[in-house]
Parts: sequence; structure tokens; C-alpha cells
Amino acid sequence: MITGDLKSKIDKLWEEFWVGGITNPLTVIEQITYLMYSRMLDMQESKDEQRKALAGVDFKPRFAAHEQDYRFSHFANLGADEMMELVRDEVFRHFRTLSEKGSLLGNFMKDARLEIVKPSLLVKAVEMIKQLPLDRGDTKGDLYEYLLSKLTTAGINGQFRTPRHIIRAMVEMMEPNPARHERICDPACGTGGFLSSSYEYLLEKYSSLDSVHKEMVINQKGEPEAQYVYSGDLLNEYRNHVDYDMFHGYDFDSTMLRIAAMNLIMHGVDEPDIHYQDTMSQGFSDKFPEASHNAFHLILANPPFTGTLDEEDIDPVLLKTVKTKKTELLFCARILQMLKVGGRSATVVPQGVLFGSSKAHQSLREKLVEENQLEAVVNLPSGVFKPYAGVATAILIFTKGGETDDVWFYDLANDGYSLDDKRTPIAKNDLPHLIASWKQYRQGKGRPVDAFMGQKLKAQLDQQFQDGIGDSDWQDRTNKAFVVPRADLKANKYDLSINRYKEVVYQEEQYEPPKEILARLKVLEREIQQELVELEGML
Repeated sequence: MITGDLKSKIDKLWEEFWVGGITNPLTVIEQITYLMYSRMLDMQESKDEQRKALAGVDFKPRFAAHEQDYRFSHFANLGADEMMELVRDEVFRHFRTLSEKGSLLGNFMKDARLEIVKPSLLVKAVEMIKQLPLDRGDTKGDLYEYLLSKLTTAGINGQFRTPRHIIRAMVEMMEPNPARHERICDPACGTGGFLSSSYEYLLEKYSSLDSVHKEMVINQKGEPEAQYVYSGDLLNEYRNHVDYDMFHGYDFDSTMLRIAAMNLIMHGVDEPDIHYQDTMSQGFSDKFPEASHNAFHLILANPPFTGTLDEEDIDPVLLKTVKTKKTELLFCARILQMLKVGGRSATVVPQGVLFGSSKAHQSLREKLVEENQLEAVVNLPSGVFKPYAGVATAILIFTKGGETDDVWFYDLANDGYSLDDKRTPIAKNDLPHLIASWKQYRQGKGRPVDAFMGQKLKAQLDQQFQDGIGDSDWQDRTNKAFVVPRADLKANKYDLSINRYKEVVYQEEQYEPPKEILARLKVLEREIQQELVELEGML
């Protein structure tokens, strides 16, 4: 677990970067990522060297004989000026050559360069990296998540990161399952939040009770706080699939890809499949023909929206599905293509997708309802992405293939944070109710749940509904959660906005007769006049 002491050290290093002239938080994380990567390469090399010495197991060196000086353990002990020269001129050149050797992170190091210009800052950064517990799998992921959390509090770059609690809710609703060898993808992965949260979910669900450890740590407020360490020991049976074929991501920002790849590796995924690619372009179908069609069991995404693309750059296959330049519609079309038949998706969209009147909007909604199974529409409050964007959004949950019988709607009023620019924690939080209601609904529909988790989930849901956490009367449209049959959707041109179907109960207010109110006002007026006369007499 990442302790308060470790967080304070990271905060101090963050301040050193700002003082050193590096004020873009994304650049700070990128530079820290480079140094962490350098140390992890050295650690892996040392482990392989030890294994060869003890057991005679041969390996392919990451550092040639003449490159031993480029190892973190060597340059970390140099003086400031000597360290700066070696890291800037040789270590980063070595990073760039790794791309030729097929290394995952090496593929994203082609344009890597050191942005730190002050030798003293480099020394402080290296000293901090030396203290990080990169040899502890249960801490590395938390450590990197803490670094990424800086993006949400540091200007416009926060737009790259979907709020973690929203991601976690979507993951819990979709229940990724390694036992079915599911392949998960995010076609606009950014920093890899959906993929890393999915892995964290698996660790928690696939840990035996004996392997879950409780630790007390000191939080940032200086208070003791219980945290749990999940070993994921029951994942061992599926380890090869989890490490090499479960997690896939695409993005066209090389900085994002470096961070996403490091994020997943730090969490414990050995070789996530992360690629530099604009998934809207024809190049995606050309370079990744298998991934672009019928490839994935689960897609989790919050793709870029409210933008338009040059029609010449858009994959013609997408335009056959939905004739538009709007990114939010094109991404939905691409996700449908990327899913296997029976595959499912939870995707964040602007609410304009739900009720837009253009031909492209209506045709996409009709396709979701008539040619696929649109299962749920979760209405999110408009402040979820503040202070970076105030646009109202929703989560679409759908399965490829078949047809829709009815759609489950949920009106999420509060997500546990204020809906202003400050986004401070509050007591009201509908997310537990959302997740519990959704799972109850799916069980009632006879939809499959994770067989491994079946009994545990049933007991958990039973307790939740005994405590009044979930809803179960789906026909009552005054509830937070209710269902709407396909016929109603079709009659409304497949409008999916919740206000179209939600029923609001108005309570009649009782008021006193106007004459009585007026009489009371006259009495108050006389009292005021009398007090004014008394006040005047005192002057």
C-alpha cells in the first residue's frame, strides 16, 4: 500500500519539478515514467542475471557489455553533472534503440527525450525513484495511480482522465471475466484507466479469503485508514491469458501510450497490448484487421466527443454504418464493429447522442435498438467532468447482436462529489445503488453472472436489498431505475433521454387563503411602523 509518507515524498518531488521549470503535469509524469522504466529494466536484468548464476537459465540481455553504464544502479550513484550527461546523451539513446528489439515500452520510446535541464533536479528525481517500492506488486499500481491523480488537479490535462469512481462503477457493472478468456479493449485508452481498473477488479474478485490482508496506513489527513491488499492468487489459472491477451488499448498520443503501458505494467500485467493508432482512421482496419472487426468480448471507453473529423480521414467502413463527422457517433459505430457477436460495451457518450434529431443520430440509435441489444442508459449528472467540461453525459450499455426487448434506465443524481468546479466529497452517492440495482435487474432477467462469483454475489445482493440499497420494481417510472419497452422507444424515434420516459410525482402544496396572509402582513406592517416611531423618539 502507498503510505502517507510515500505520498508526501512524491508531492515534494512534484514541487521540485515545478520549481525546476517543468509545469505541465503530463510532462512531469512522463519524465518520472522514464526514470521508473529505467530502474525496472535494471531490476529485471539483475533478476535474470541471478537466475542464470544460480540455475543456469540463459536470457537475452537488455544491456550489452558496452552498455552496463546505462543501468539505473550505475548512474544513480554519479555526481550531478556526470549523471546529467550520461542520462541525456546515452541512457535515452538506449531507450530509443529498445524499440528495435520489440520491447513493449521500447515501442513508445522512439521519441523519448529528457526534459529535465537542471542536474540538481535530475539527482533529486533519481533519489526519489530509488526509494519507490517498485519490487512490490501490491504497491506499484497504487503508486502510479497516485501519480495519475495529479492530472485531475492540474489544469486542462485533467481531461485525459475519467473520474476513477465512475470507471470503477462501469467495471463492476460489466464484470470482466478471465474464466471465459474475455478480451477487453479501450479504443481511446488515454492513460489506461479502464484497463488498469479492470485488472484491479480481477485482483479483488479472484483473491482467496486467506490471501487478503488488511493494513493500517496513515492517510494524507494524518489519520489511520484501513486498506486491503489483494493477491489475486485465484487468477493463477488464467495468468497467461491475463498477462498476454486480455488487455488491449489504442490511442494516437504517444505520451498517453507510454503512460498507459507503464500503468498496466506497474499494476501487474506483464505484456498489455497497447498500440499507437487512431481507431477512427482507415489505417486501423489496414494495420489491425483482426482487432477492428469481431475481436473483443468487452469494450470500456470514454472516447473523445463533441468534435468533428475530416471526412477524408474517416474509415469508409464507419461511414457506411453512420454518415457523420461527429466523433461521438463514429466511436459508437467503431465499438460495434470491434465487438464479437455477444460482446458487450459500457461507453460514456454526451447526452446529445441520446436525443439528437439528425439522421445520423437517429440511425445509430435505431441500429442499437433494432439490430443489437441496448441494455441500459445511465444518466450522469452534468458536473461529473467538471472543472474541465460541463457537458451532460450518459453511459450506454449494449450487447452486439440480437434485438432489444426493453431498456433499463437509471437516473444518477449524485456521484459522491459536489457538482461544481471544486468537486469536493459529499455524503450523497448513488453509485452503490446503481451497481446493486443493475445486478439485481440482470439476475431477474436471467442474464449470466460470473460462475465463480455466483454464490458470493447472490449473498451480497441479498444483503444489499435487505438494507434497502437497490430497486426492484422496474415498471415504476418514478423510481431511479425503470425499464422502457422497445415499442415506446420506437414511437419516440428511439429517443433515449431519460426525461422522455421518467414520471415525476408532484406533491400538491397547501397555502393559506390570500385574505389571511394579507391580514398577517398588515399586522407586521403596523408593528414595524410602531418600532420606527419608538426609534425616532430615541434620537
